[in-house]
Amino acid sequence: MPGMAASSTIFERIQLPADTFEMHLLEWFLPENQETLEAYAQRMAHNVKHEHAILVGVSFGGILVQEMKQFLNPKKVIIISSVKSNAELPRRMKVAKATKAYKLIPTRLFENVEKLAKFALGDYAKQRLKLYEKFLSVRDKHYLDWSIENIINWKRTEVDPEIIHIHGDADEVFPIKHIKKCTIVKGGTHIMILTKYRWLNDNLPKIMLDSM
Repeated sequence: MPGMAASSTIFERIQLPADTFEMHLLEWFLPENQETLEAYAQRMAHNVKHEHAILVGVSFGGILVQEMKQFLNPKKVIIISSVKSNAELPRRMKVAKATKAYKLIPTRLFENVEKLAKFALGDYAKQRLKLYEKFLSVRDKHYLDWSIENIINWKRTEVDPEIIHIHGDADEVFPIKHIKKCTIVKGGTHIMILTKYRWLNDNLPKIMLDSM
């Protein structure tokens, strides 16, 4: 399950041994009006066809697969660049929850990343916008508002001890200082699914097969 608004193309560099694994890629669909995260997770769970699948989720997708777990019987749940409870959210997100400042985010701007790119200042901003243009497939304002609200207001307070967590020590969205009990990827940023694919290709199969 890809991260917020991202398409499954973020996994294009992830290569699992074909003789051992069959990979199925999930895609975001639009939430219904006032749909809870739990209800959305139940709908998404219908797209998992294997009875004992290994669920892998990135960022908000990591939050979602944890919610999907209650509707499925997965062998494992692995989250990458994500959080296991609302206690692991950074302080700025907790402040945004208390003040409801997240409601002021101009999500409508992301409906047209191409126009944003024209006004990007500096090479770094332009490079980031090119990545967004390629990998962010869901730009619907209703979906973006719903996603941000459900990340900020995630209700989970207890960590599921069965969750396997992989996290980069340079993650700028969910800083490592707030993350407990995870496999740390040195130099991994929030988009390490793209930049640390070699590490993931080497280690994900071992993590998936361990104790199975």
